[in-house]
Amino acid sequence: MTEHVEIFEMGPRDGLQNEKRLIPTADKIALVDLLSQAGFAHIEVTSFVPPAWVPQMADAAQVMAGITRRAGTRYAVLTPNLRGYQAARAAGADMVAVFASASEGFSRANLNASVDDALARLAPVAAQARADGVALRGYVSVVTDCPFDGPTPPAAVARVSAALRDMGCDQISLGDTIGHGRPETIDAMLTAVLDELPPDRLAGHYHDTAGRALANVDASLARGLRVFDAAVGGLGGCPYAPGAAGNVATESLAAHLTARGLAHGLDMAIITRAADMARALREAPHA
Repeated sequence: MTEHVEIFEMGPRDGLQNEKRLIPTADKIALVDLLSQAGFAHIEVTSFVPPAWVPQMADAAQVMAGITRRAGTRYAVLTPNLRGYQAARAAGADMVAVFASASEGFSRANLNASVDDALARLAPVAAQARADGVALRGYVSVVTDCPFDGPTPPAAVARVSAALRDMGCDQISLGDTIGHGRPETIDAMLTAVLDELPPDRLAGHYHDTAGRALANVDASLARGLRVFDAAVGGLGGCPYAPGAAGNVATESLAAHLTARGLAHGLDMAIITRAADMARALREAPHA
């Protein structure tokens, strides 16, 4: 049998969050509904964060209420604190995600807290998710390079990943937030992280700023990872990471996996339509 690799779709959340034009709620719902038809196991739909932080996500509850859910797809949301978690639960999220930084500079810019203080803030969210039996995902940002601190020590990534594991995260997604990672730095980072977690608990989240995302996927496949985040149409970036371009495009990653003889189980005709829709949302004139 062909080995399966999961593509975890991030377009509606990590893809759209950095768009300056406020995308209409109906368009966000339409994108999620189209993606649902493609066969994803997971789609990250939105984030329950204060609107002042990320204005693009202010309609999170309305988007969650409006989507048509497909059996077999988990609809995930990002939650920075207990208030966001409670709103996500009320909206019917199947999975919640929390995020931390591997570098002090990015943590202070993104979360206004040290790495350790940011992790401490996540503990109540993780505890509540465990108590409620809700699937929990953890993100680690700037796993190879930080726009403020420079190269990220692999040991720092391993420490934060272990802390998220100990909180109860089912899966840890390792983010090359500014897309400066190279196969050799990804491999060095994974060497450290794999001392703490097995590869089936990890996902790769690689931005394509320097055009190396697929090479970094290959380096991660070689280390046993079989889940990768992507955004349809190559949408995205990070509002708190100067110079961060889009995520690796879902359609590019799917084609790459197919060329390598790996199965992803997605309907490529629908992915192509969704990519066209995503690019149209990005290119539409400002209101």
